[in-house]
Amino acid sequence: MVKHIVAFKFKGTPEERKAVASAFKAALEALPSQIDVLESMEVGLNENPSETWDVVLTAIVPTMADVEKYAKHPAHLAAAALLGEHKEARACVDYNL
Repeated sequence: MVKHIVAFKFKGTPEERKAVASAFKAALEALPSQIDVLESMEVGLNENPSETWDVVLTAIVPTMADVEKYAKHPAHLAAAALLGEHKEARACVDYNL
């Protein structure tokens, strides 16, 4: 099993960042029913105003190859497209459980 953890930082005002984060969260949470390799996914929105990162997702897939399958899936690409020019930074860690 592989745990896939990704954090996102967005550009814009706090209100703009919150709106983008909320839409992105909804799109991500729909993915497990559309992508068969996703065994689970949890998406969290940052509630701490003293921190600068906006969204974190944690997903579990069977293998490292499945991380790539998930990343290239059309439903995932559509969710990622919601970020457009709002994405300032992305950090990712994938590790075997």
